[in-house]
Amino acid sequence: MNGINGTNGYKNSDNLIQVLDGEVQVDSVLKEITKDSYQEDPFYICDVRELIRRHEDWKNVMPRVGTHYGNVIYLFPYTSIISHFTVKCNDSRIVLETLAALGTGFDCASEGEIRKVVSHLKYAAEVGVDVMTFDNEYELYKVKRVFPNAKLVIRIKYDDLSARYVLGHKFGCDPHTEAAPLIRVAASLGLRVIGVCFHVGSDSKDISIFENAIAASRRLFDEAASLGVKLELLDIGGGFPGEKNKPIKKGNIGEIINSALERYFPDRSIKITSEPGRYYVNTAFTLASRIHSMRDLLQTGTLRIVLVEFYNAFSVTYVIWLENDGSEDPVTQRKETHRMYYVDVSVYGALIPVFYVFGESYTIRPLHRNPKAELRPCTIWGPTCDTFDKISRGVDMLPEMQIGDWVVFEETGAYTLSIACEFNGFATPKVHSVIDEEGWGISPWE
Repeated sequence: MNGINGTNGYKNSDNLIQVLDGEVQVDSVLKEITKDSYQEDPFYICDVRELIRRHEDWKNVMPRVGTHYGNVIYLFPYTSIISHFTVKCNDSRIVLETLAALGTGFDCASEGEIRKVVSHLKYAAEVGVDVMTFDNEYELYKVKRVFPNAKLVIRIKYDDLSARYVLGHKFGCDPHTEAAPLIRVAASLGLRVIGVCFHVGSDSKDISIFENAIAASRRLFDEAASLGVKLELLDIGGGFPGEKNKPIKKGNIGEIINSALERYFPDRSIKITSEPGRYYVNTAFTLASRIHSMRDLLQTGTLRIVLVEFYNAFSVTYVIWLENDGSEDPVTQRKETHRMYYVDVSVYGALIPVFYVFGESYTIRPLHRNPKAELRPCTIWGPTCDTFDKISRGVDMLPEMQIGDWVVFEETGAYTLSIACEFNGFATPKVHSVIDEEGWGISPWE
């Protein structure tokens, strides 16, 4: 376990990448860090080797498709980049520096995101931050007034309605009725349209939607050509799976995309790019937090699950509460308890996606496993005063734990750090970055 408490590794502005002797075993790293009594605060483990592995898999499975890591402005010039990463998904410094060193570009939606990637806006202009999207006529008039030399990409709407987050309610024009007229308006204003982009929705479930969207893009390329506009870029957006058990390997989403590109865009002069975010970072991060309190709810009957609906500015969220229905257990006639654990990390500080409609349900487990421990119904709560600071989506069945025990939340790299806030004064978790020696040898830092 050399490197956990040592200084072996590359030190950047925010993180020390600690190089381990053997393969990275996340639980071993977690146990090494938490065995010291000084470690009380929640923290993330970032497996940098996993970031590199995901990048290598992408290049091997879909060699024609570059990647963005964003949404509106492409860093760096699309003409020289392999891929782009969506900064909104995870803006931690270690992620941005690693992916930049691997040769990805960055898809940025704001000045703040640009500043996370480059030091100054003047430098951003020098390296060619001049590609942006549009989906309506008002945007074209604004670009004409503010940035007439911009390279424009028209965003069409092609939604997977089964995706976790459907984006077409807010972004994208109709590819059949609105897109061609908008290209005509852009041409009349003397603006340069260079390509088409779409986003099927975050965490897409219907992977066949990519083929349909690529086909629609092909039709728009042909319509643009009939208007005298030559398009040269296709951005197939995001929506790629981020879970370990959902690979992009051939036979899955990669095969569908490769086949559609060969059918509709065989011309290799057309540049193909994309915007994976969740795909890159979700599995690279693991969160650990301590139990600081617990209580038992006495029940004389069975638990009834109550679905409570509440609204916020973005969506409708359903929260599961537990109530005792007052009936006797027909078999045991025993008094049972439901355990409630309170950990020192909040939904606000690390797990905001729990709040979203059809929100994330994270795999939760104790760091130190006792195979003889009996599973019991429980819920996990954050430390804030908000009663909606509830991490469990429903009733978890976990081994019995005690105050001071560490709880692990797996696959927590997507839309957590970048959205986190310090509500109620609870700090956001720090990131410990690790890599194995083999990964270090092939990494861009070596």
